[in-house]
Amino acid sequence: MNILLTTLNAKYIHTNLAIRYLKAFARPEFDPTIVEFTIKEPTLNIVTDLHQRKPDLVGFSCYIWNIEETIKVIQMLRVVSPHTKIVLGGPEVSYDVHYWLRRLEGLVDFIIMGEGEYSFKQLLRYVHGEIPLEEVPGIAYLQDGKMNIHPQPKKIDLRELPSPFRFEEDRASISKRIQYIETSRGCPFSCQFCLSSIEVGVRYFNREKIKDDIRYLMANGAKTIKFVDRTFNISRSYAMDMFQFLIDEHVPGVVFQFEITADIMRPEVIQFLNDNAPAGLFRFEIGVQSTNDLTNELVKRRQNFEKLKRTVTMVKEGGKIDQHLDLIAGLPEEDYESFRKTFNDVFAMRPEELQLGFLKLLRGTGLRIEAEKFGYTYVDIAPYEILSNNVLSFDEIIRIKQAEDVLEKYWNAHRMDDTIEYLVSEVFETPFDFFQNFGTFWEEKGWSRIGHQLEDLFTRLDEFLRTLPNVNLGIVHSLMKLDFLSKQQFHPRKLWWEERIPKEELKAINKKLIESPNIVGEEFAQLQINEKELVKHSLIVPFSIDYDEYKKGKIVESDTYLFVFFRQGTTPYFATFPKNLIK
Repeated sequence: MNILLTTLNAKYIHTNLAIRYLKAFARPEFDPTIVEFTIKEPTLNIVTDLHQRKPDLVGFSCYIWNIEETIKVIQMLRVVSPHTKIVLGGPEVSYDVHYWLRRLEGLVDFIIMGEGEYSFKQLLRYVHGEIPLEEVPGIAYLQDGKMNIHPQPKKIDLRELPSPFRFEEDRASISKRIQYIETSRGCPFSCQFCLSSIEVGVRYFNREKIKDDIRYLMANGAKTIKFVDRTFNISRSYAMDMFQFLIDEHVPGVVFQFEITADIMRPEVIQFLNDNAPAGLFRFEIGVQSTNDLTNELVKRRQNFEKLKRTVTMVKEGGKIDQHLDLIAGLPEEDYESFRKTFNDVFAMRPEELQLGFLKLLRGTGLRIEAEKFGYTYVDIAPYEILSNNVLSFDEIIRIKQAEDVLEKYWNAHRMDDTIEYLVSEVFETPFDFFQNFGTFWEEKGWSRIGHQLEDLFTRLDEFLRTLPNVNLGIVHSLMKLDFLSKQQFHPRKLWWEERIPKEELKAINKKLIESPNIVGEEFAQLQINEKELVKHSLIVPFSIDYDEYKKGKIVESDTYLFVFFRQGTTPYFATFPKNLIK
């Protein structure tokens, strides 16, 4: 049989782990071919590729981000390859098979529900004529218009699963794509907005096999390895063993990312990582979702926010691990003001990235079943995002989306950290108010519908701040200049601010600096820069704060010039000096 396993990834750099497990488990009796696409590729191009391979059977891995595009492919493939059997699997189609079979009647032959390795192989044996259809577990299909659902097989012993990473055809792309790895399946928690709550219990893979797979991936150039375990640190001993292994055997340049539950992480584990982990080796993703106790109770989410804060704070103080914290807007009984508090509670920890998501009522989850109870209105097509509920209006969701837009551009992208820190601490009542007000201004200006260059982010923030009373633009502009210039290795061709020093005055300043370089510091004087190098690689701009004091954590207003010397391969050299230098 000619068997294809395929999916539409969100981006090229992603790899689909599920279809690789299916391929590995199907061997040696069957040898499916893996072919991956992205959701951006034209449907006809995808169908053409699949059709030209002349498959007897195609299995599609389905998720909320690709299901609608996948259906378009299936509709066209059924026309051009009417004899090809089409099989769907994955979380998007596993939990509401009645709906999918009826919607896709005549297009899909079988749906595999849940964990698919054993069911898929048995289905291949049926298609190959080895066993009757009745012996294939965990599948759903229509026969003469009647719904047929076979019971799930017993759970696979994960310790016996073959590796999904050793296919020769994958080796060339390992260094170019994110590699996903799982050391466990299942989740110990019961969050009602998450599909992981449906599977009871946590099962582990063979630890030594996992280590061998990681060694293999690193040896073949993997740069980013993401663990897809729902709670990597549910077993402290297991997590500690893996952390130690990764610290001991990592290859320089590789990064490992984990989803952790922060409030169950013991201080001694964090201290171990702070003491032993190389900086940048690990990244943590932490789902906070909400700090509203009633909301967490309603979605059956157990969370000790004080312990979570302790973990995040200890990790941040260690300075070794970047943290990505997640929030969900639209959870039950979390109105606009409550979400504002949740945002501020979490932003107070200053995570390297704060992801602001919006509730999706996924098929099979408890919240979708209880949608009416909480007054949810939502789009009943993937990704099932809510429009409103009994405490949060659509207008308020729109406002939060506006805040999310500038949060991504200005905080998560880290283009002007010092400026944003000053604004959220000294200018606005709370951090959320800054992102919300600026986000609304951004939308009103129509900027969300046009692109932007780096300079635009500075000029647009400046335009917003000029509409506000009681903003010290001298201080803010100085911080914005620092943020802008600190990211440059070369003299920037274009400056976002319009103020310039007159040419004759600038010429006189440069002459003075050549004569007395100590004016801008002993470190610069030791470089023994000549006039040509000074003109080519330096920048002098009006400035309103004392840079030496700022380095100590204080903002002291001072009418000065900022001197910047650009050094290829490292950060620029900064110093301030008085404006009356040449007088």
